[in-house]
Amino acid sequence: MKKKRILIPVFAEVPNYINALQQLGCEVFVTDEIIDISSFDRLLLPGGEDIDPHRYGEEINGSERMTPALDELQFSTLDQFVRCNKPVFGICRGHQLINVYFGGSLYQDHPLAYRHRYDRVKQADRVHMNTAEEGSFIYELYGNSFSTNSAHHQAVKQLGKGLHICRYSDDGIPEAMYHTTLPVYSVQWHPERMCFEKRRDDTVDGSLMLKWFVDNIPSGEKA
Repeated sequence: MKKKRILIPVFAEVPNYINALQQLGCEVFVTDEIIDISSFDRLLLPGGEDIDPHRYGEEINGSERMTPALDELQFSTLDQFVRCNKPVFGICRGHQLINVYFGGSLYQDHPLAYRHRYDRVKQADRVHMNTAEEGSFIYELYGNSFSTNSAHHQAVKQLGKGLHICRYSDDGIPEAMYHTTLPVYSVQWHPERMCFEKRRDDTVDGSLMLKWFVDNIPSGEKA
């Protein structure tokens, strides 16, 4: 069986993503340039720094550590995949970037961010409960109520065109969504930090989410 070729456009090193996807039998390619995506099967948009709020028509009001060149790399790569109708999966920043790409906006510093930010004292992700919409891809994997990790201070605000939220945290933050006509999915949490050697007892198994991305998202690839 041919290995899936996963593209990750990013400037930083992303060993957690690479390791998890390789353990699922994928070939993983990391690029810091805008390249032709024709030889790749899927796009993974990873976590990272905040998106420049000018991308959604706002001035800076709580956004931190922005890198416009990274925005350009990832928005351009996402655009190629969307136009070719190839599967896309966003994680944390990637979840937010997908929303902005489709015309949505973000809370630049969510009022409840203190419950979701990475805990720098404990050097660990925070953990919270979630509720999934019955029948959604998240529900099929984990059921109605379950716990995941958390390491973010921004969140989806105005929802992008064509997107549907299918899971919320216990305090109401959109934690998973999908496009209603395109093979585009995303989560606000970090499954790559909840699987294999990073598997934890206080959350669900993130490898189920990543395996679903690799094996089950249908492609409507255009010739």
